[in-house]
Amino acid sequence: MIDVTKLYCGLDTTGDPLRYGHRRGAEHGRPHPTEQHPHDVPPSASARKPVVVWTMSRRCNLHCVHCYSDSANQAYAGELTVGEAKVMLADLADFGIPALLLSGGEPLYHPHFFELAETARSLNMRLTLSTNGTLIDAKTAQRIKATGFSYVGISFDGLGPVNDRFRGKRGAFEAALAGVRHLKAVGQKVGLRFTLTRRNFDALPEIFSLVEQEGIDRVCFYHLVYSGRGSRIAKDDLSHEETRQALKTIFHRTARLNRHGKRVDVLMVDNHADGVYLYLTLLRERASHARRTWELLEWNGGGANSSGVGIGNIDSYGNVHPDQFWQTHTLGNVRVRPFSEIWTDAHDPLLAALRDRLPRLKGRCAECRWQAVCGGSFRVRALQATGDMWAPDPACYLTDEERA
Repeated sequence: MIDVTKLYCGLDTTGDPLRYGHRRGAEHGRPHPTEQHPHDVPPSASARKPVVVWTMSRRCNLHCVHCYSDSANQAYAGELTVGEAKVMLADLADFGIPALLLSGGEPLYHPHFFELAETARSLNMRLTLSTNGTLIDAKTAQRIKATGFSYVGISFDGLGPVNDRFRGKRGAFEAALAGVRHLKAVGQKVGLRFTLTRRNFDALPEIFSLVEQEGIDRVCFYHLVYSGRGSRIAKDDLSHEETRQALKTIFHRTARLNRHGKRVDVLMVDNHADGVYLYLTLLRERASHARRTWELLEWNGGGANSSGVGIGNIDSYGNVHPDQFWQTHTLGNVRVRPFSEIWTDAHDPLLAALRDRLPRLKGRCAECRWQAVCGGSFRVRALQATGDMWAPDPACYLTDEERA
């Protein structure tokens, strides 16, 4: 993740300890007062334990065109039992992961969702939720808040009918927006998740207006990853010039929000070239601020969510993957070995390679001067696009002049 609010605007956000090695409000000797479940500060970027995305179940009430898990509204046999899931949660807590993200499918569709979430909280794990929001009524929102989720991310892909076409269901936008409002009404921190494609990136100004009007706390903009059903719409990925235009809009609208006193955490996800582009933008606009931004990017070393390093995935069957998009390679299964053992086993060749990736990069990624802060960007996208995980990331939009 590239934190635009932190890096472009110079403002503290809740993810600072994990991504940049210091806590919000650290200059005053205390965490930021809105940070209910603060991250521990790792001694170095390489010492971070992974954020774990648990795909609780593949079942979902929607049918999104870019779904990485290719979910449908049906039962999937062989998913982890409640007992198996609780054993897994205990291991994750003992291992000391910084956060557990409950995902799907639609996690709220899981018949034991709250039982398992409450178990995770009883083990003192920081919980976040990724949901389509359509199942969150007032009662569900209250229970989410009572369970102790630090953050709920609700996916939108545009306004009104645009979102509904992405989500495969008429009325999905209004239902998700109602979910946001129910969560806000009980004081739950809530954010918007938006995947950039040619079908919707021109709606960015309206998305920022929605964030401001609804008092949304956070917005994450995702680059398209060609995994699951996302591989079928790879042709809808932004061109390099469209990506640059989208980033400019996001930078300037983030700054505008903060000038108006609206504290919103804005993040870019799944393309580490964003950090480089942000730094180069600052060199042109505010060179004095660029140096501090560079130091933070360098500490982060290519993004806290580097596949197989800063993030890992456990799917609904207990299989462990380098991230939630890398379903083509399984590192092990938590029914056989605990996640902590699987993740620290250096014998898997793919996992070992991801943790020493720079010498393996090819083409323009191998020649790029920004490796220290980009890390070759998103390796699974290169794999899906070319069949070679070390090929250049096709979504890198930096020009030859910027790389040289």
